[in-house]
Amino acid sequence: MAWIGPNQNQSRAQAVPAGRVVTRSDEAARTFLQRVYVYMSLGLAVTGLIGLSVASSPAARQFVFGNPVVLIGVILAQLGLVFAFTPVARRASVGVTAAMFFGYAALSGVTFSVIFLRYTAGSIGSTFIITGGTFAALSAYGAVTKRDLSSIGSFCMMGLFGLIIASVVNIFLGSPMLYWLTTFAGVLVFTGLTAYDTAKLKEIGAQGEVGEAQTKSALHGALVLYLDFINLFLYLLRLLGRRR
Repeated sequence: MAWIGPNQNQSRAQAVPAGRVVTRSDEAARTFLQRVYVYMSLGLAVTGLIGLSVASSPAARQFVFGNPVVLIGVILAQLGLVFAFTPVARRASVGVTAAMFFGYAALSGVTFSVIFLRYTAGSIGSTFIITGGTFAALSAYGAVTKRDLSSIGSFCMMGLFGLIIASVVNIFLGSPMLYWLTTFAGVLVFTGLTAYDTAKLKEIGAQGEVGEAQTKSALHGALVLYLDFINLFLYLLRLLGRRR
């Protein structure tokens, strides 16, 4: 086998048109993002179906919301899946990773079933459409922009921590003003995170992972965008939803 020296490597690199390399990388990123969106959409469908099923079943409502132990267990399981997802997915199979993602989506459906009881179906549907349009526009921007969105991502992450702290504090204060401040802040934070996270996922997709590694990365990306979408939807529902 002939040894390829540095000069030969350089010549081979120069022989490949730069545009072709960029095109191949862009195509890999588009394919990856498509898989992410498919998984995210399936996760949202699972959440919606489970939420509607629980809300429409008196027995299921009584079992979940009539028993504090069950409700707290569901919430803790959600938190555990989110925090364990990344470290477990690195070592686990694709099947386990997919089960964690869709399991989280199903548990979210159980807890989010309360919105079907609190808000009218019409306002839920219209808010979902508005959220979908907003999310699509922001995600498309993150996918095509050449700008570095790191500063936006850092700002939004700091805002997210502040939002969590303010929301916990307001559980005890019950301040209407703080409630609306966190609502508007939440919309801003998750609009920024949607664009930033999409841009980061595009970079991951451009690396050209294949096989199980790509599938697990796509599932992780789907979880990230799923969380952005769900939180944006919930904050917009606070603003636009009509209570029963």
